[in-house]
Amino acid sequence: QVHLVESGGGSVQAGDSLRLSCAASGDTFLLGRVAWFRQAPGKWRDFVAAIRWNSGNTYYADSMKSRFTVSRDKAENTAYLQMNNLNTEDTAIYYCATDPGGSLRSPDGYNSWGQGTQVTVFS
Repeated sequence: QVHLVESGGGSVQAGDSLRLSCAASGDTFLLGRVAWFRQAPGKWRDFVAAIRWNSGNTYYADSMKSRFTVSRDKAENTAYLQMNNLNTEDTAIYYCATDPGGSLRSPDGYNSWGQGTQVTVFS
C-alpha cells in the first residue's frame, strides 16, 4: 500500500502563488498515477490535475490548466501542484490520491488518499 501526506497549504492573498507537495511512502513502486482534487464545504470533490508516475504525462481540468502545474520527482517520491494567480474561488481543502480503480478524473477512481491541506485565499 501507498501512504500519502500533503503539505504546503496556507492562507494567502489573491494573486499569490503556492506550491503543494504530496509525499508518498510505503510501496511506492505501485504508483501508477497521482491526482490532485479539491473540495470546498458543501461542494463536490473536484478534479484538479493528474500525472502518470513513469511517463510524466499530465492531465488537467480545463478551468485549472492556465494557472496550475502538476509535476513529480521520482527520486523523492513526491508530487507537486504549483498554483499561480490564486483567487478566492480556489479556497478549498486540497487532496492527493493514487491507486486508481476507474476514471482518472473521478474521486471514485482512487482508493488511497492523503489527509488534505487547507488553502485559503483572501482579497
